[in-house]
Amino acid sequence: MTQEALTVTQLTYEIKNVLEPGFRNISVQGEISNYKKQSSGHLYFSLKDAESQLSAVMFSGQASKLKTLPKSGDQVVVKGDINVYPPRGNYQMIVRSLTPVGLGALLLKLEELKKEIHKRGWFAKEHKKALPSMPKKIGIVTSPTGAAIRDMLNVLDRRFAGLHILLNPVKVQGEGAAEEIARAIEQFNKHKLVDVIIIGRGGGSIEDLWAFNEEVVAKAVFESRIPVIGAVGHETDHTIAEHVADVRAPTPSAAAELVIAEKLQLQDKLDRIKAQIVQTARHLIHQYRRTLEGIIRQPVFSSPYHLLGAWMQKLDDLQAQIHRGARQFLQQKQLQITGIRRELNALNPRTQIFHTRQKILSLEQAIKRSQKNLIDSSKNKLSSLKETLQAVDPKNVLKRGYSIVFNEKGKSVISSVESLRKHQKVRMLLSDGEALAEVKDIFDDKKK
Repeated sequence: MTQEALTVTQLTYEIKNVLEPGFRNISVQGEISNYKKQSSGHLYFSLKDAESQLSAVMFSGQASKLKTLPKSGDQVVVKGDINVYPPRGNYQMIVRSLTPVGLGALLLKLEELKKEIHKRGWFAKEHKKALPSMPKKIGIVTSPTGAAIRDMLNVLDRRFAGLHILLNPVKVQGEGAAEEIARAIEQFNKHKLVDVIIIGRGGGSIEDLWAFNEEVVAKAVFESRIPVIGAVGHETDHTIAEHVADVRAPTPSAAAELVIAEKLQLQDKLDRIKAQIVQTARHLIHQYRRTLEGIIRQPVFSSPYHLLGAWMQKLDDLQAQIHRGARQFLQQKQLQITGIRRELNALNPRTQIFHTRQKILSLEQAIKRSQKNLIDSSKNKLSSLKETLQAVDPKNVLKRGYSIVFNEKGKSVISSVESLRKHQKVRMLLSDGEALAEVKDIFDDKKK
């Protein structure tokens, strides 16, 4: 007896009735490929692994509940039922839920945490604290053996040796790392150990950096009363802790630069002021030297009295000029000091007042020492000038055997034999007194 043949539809529904009841509410993991989203909102894709693939459909009612739509290449776990689709004669999976796994799950978790923290206002600018302008103690939360701590220490030591740096060593990845990082931040705050905190590590994958995306770390950073700089990974890496931090640095080395930026600017300003003081002092010395050289080059006057009077007048003028220059120099530097004080007072963190005051006092002492050296140098030059003037003093010339001849009754100097006549009485000025003399004879060199 010949068995009656089944129609295609009958066979398809026979398979459907046998297959579907055995594969209800199953979970399947695979990679999404051939992903398409229809205008109806339904999602069509295939799940595949190294050797097989499975057609799947997720209808709009379930797809609308997804927080993030999948894409080709995502690793996912889907839950649903096996279904035979008679018009095509193939089986497929009707997906009711879809969950990313691996990196996709991490990214989804990261986005959800970002949204939650954004709602809390932890990213808001009004909560950001300003960095201290001149920190004396810097706290670092990182691994004691990583490249990040070496980079930061190299920068800090090279740019500003002698800073007090306190390392709170922690794990920066793996189980328990987030809790250690949060606890280190809390310890710095509890005991008020530092003026600013740097948290960070070197670059890596999202899994390596995940500790800095944990809520416990973000909470510790937000609640820190000490300003926090976040420096995790490379410039292209972004973690939640960095965005919650008061300042984000692209790298750990950049964080070290940021923390001493204000201090470096003040050091540069002091260096410029020092250079200005040296330049001004050199200019004054050069100016005074030229003045003195000009005086020395003046021709000797015919009259010793006029010569002496001019030198004494120049001496008085020079002394007055030096005093004026010294006063102006001191006033200029005092104004600069006042300006620096105003700038420092504008910064005015209480923890820096004493340190800044000491620097200003040190600068004042340096200026006073410079002023004293300048005045002492000027006094030495004046003393040398006085000795020069004494050397050309007419009375000192008389002591060497010379004399000056005057009219007997007048005060005019007789400098030529043409002014004399025989038996004329004259007055002679010697080094220790005067004498009257009579001209016995006259010898005119021109008539010889």
